[in-house]
Amino acid sequence: MAARRGSAVCSPATRKAKEPRSPVPPAEVTLFEGVELEPESELEAVAFYSSNLVDQDASSVTFAQCRLRGADLSASRLDQVTLTDCLVTDSSLANVRADGGSMTRVRLAQCRMTGVTWADGVLRDVVVTECRADLSAWRMTTFDAVTFAGCNLHSADFTNADLRGVVFRDCDLTSAVFHHASMEGTRFRGCNLAGVGDLTSWKGAVVHHTDLISLSYGLAQAAGIRVEAEDS
Repeated sequence: MAARRGSAVCSPATRKAKEPRSPVPPAEVTLFEGVELEPESELEAVAFYSSNLVDQDASSVTFAQCRLRGADLSASRLDQVTLTDCLVTDSSLANVRADGGSMTRVRLAQCRMTGVTWADGVLRDVVVTECRADLSAWRMTTFDAVTFAGCNLHSADFTNADLRGVVFRDCDLTSAVFHHASMEGTRFRGCNLAGVGDLTSWKGAVVHHTDLISLSYGLAQAAGIRVEAEDS
């Protein structure tokens, strides 16, 4: 079972981007045949294939070595949820609220995560690939060895998040918010950074030179530089 928030985590002062560890696969899985999630339930080596679990209200659920494919958990309330050694593909987590949740050794791919709220949580050894996570909120969440690759993170909110263990690669971060985020060592490559908020939090971030074009207006604004149109 994954450690809850507040358990031992790599010291923020020494954390740096590293390759996320892969999920430990189950020996076999059992197909989930229920119609709802029970609060505080522990689900181990369970497969959720095309499961309709929309609008669930189940706190403190544990998923261990589970497989979710084509599952729909849209609009569910899953506070304190724990996912460990899980694979989530082609599933919908749109508008899921999972405050205080944790993920450890988890892979999410081609998922719809628009509007997901994962506040005050922990992500450790997580890879999010080609997911639509626009308007998602990750306030006060700690990220350790996490990669976002090819994701739509338009207007995502990382306020007060600890992003020192994150790599953003080929992501759309247009208008994303990083207010008071910790970003020393956070890496950006091939990303659209147009309109990102509060560049005063970006001290120590590592930005690929090609990404500076989309970041330039924000940098100018943060430096107090007024940019005029050619005919002004």
